[in-house]
Amino acid sequence: MTSTLTQVYPIIWESDRASLIDQTRLPDEYTRIEITTYQQMAEAIKTMIVRGAPAIGIAAAYGLYLGAREIQTSDRQEFLNQLEPIAQVLRATRPTAVNLFWAIDQMLQTATETPGTIEEIKTALLHKANTIREDDIKTCFAIGEAGLIVLPKIPEKLNILTHCNTGSLATGGYGTALGVIRSAWNSGRLNRVYADETRPRLQGAKLTTWECVQDQIPVTLISDNMAAHCMKQGLIHAVIVGADRITANGDAANKIGTYSLAIVAKAHKVPFFVAAPLSTVDFKLATGDEIPIEERDPTELYQVGTTRICPEGVEFFNPAFDVTPAELITAIITEKGAVIPGELKQFSVI
Repeated sequence: MTSTLTQVYPIIWESDRASLIDQTRLPDEYTRIEITTYQQMAEAIKTMIVRGAPAIGIAAAYGLYLGAREIQTSDRQEFLNQLEPIAQVLRATRPTAVNLFWAIDQMLQTATETPGTIEEIKTALLHKANTIREDDIKTCFAIGEAGLIVLPKIPEKLNILTHCNTGSLATGGYGTALGVIRSAWNSGRLNRVYADETRPRLQGAKLTTWECVQDQIPVTLISDNMAAHCMKQGLIHAVIVGADRITANGDAANKIGTYSLAIVAKAHKVPFFVAAPLSTVDFKLATGDEIPIEERDPTELYQVGTTRICPEGVEFFNPAFDVTPAELITAIITEKGAVIPGELKQFSVI
């Protein structure tokens, strides 16, 4: 039960450029693309070549460095002034995932606080981007270990249902919710993963199952509307999902369909866990009502590949995320341990 995919990372820095796995081509084709400008990175985030809240943050950090190295000035204040429009371009790519904004703020703080020449500031920015990536990988392993403590203690091995993709592909490496699942597999406590297909972009079908197959973890794909039936049949012992933003009270925004899954889990008395790094917690927002919800291109909804699946004249609504209320969440699993949603405030530095 040795994990293999943990050696494959969605974002790496090679010499003078970022290298991304093109996740829009999986599972049919594994390819990497090279990113040399912040505009290319912004487009990669927007088009979901790279996706998953922690991975988006890492990508944005490298994007800011790529933009910074293009700035030609020896004046410190002018350099900092020119960084802000680059940050704005990156911020505008995906509005819901708070890790994007957190990583950009970390980079801007590094630029402001680093003494010395412009070249020294640029060097510090690349070092910071690398550190954000490396720290995220360590964080994911810690989340995995913390998750083992709160998983149900039952005689048989666990069947765990997950939604969307929260694995190596969505993070620096290893994963959040899928990281907990990996840790359960590696410790002999997992029987099988049930993966929702995750309409409309099918990240569960395309990405989560791909990661499980790479790691030889038993996985069963189900459509999004099968979860209640599977729980009623006793097939699911726990649900673990990720998050793109968690508010101070423990409400959690995640891929569309997560909220309904939490309601179904509550009805069947199945524990529902959210696994995410503390950088995903936005303590500035009191509740999930304040989270901006991204709406994406309706072609994702009415078209599968190049095939249209509904008639002309239909109207569309395509929110990418929904918000699960804190009262439906059994625990939030972070790198500092698992807590009930109401206890998140102990980690606030505001």
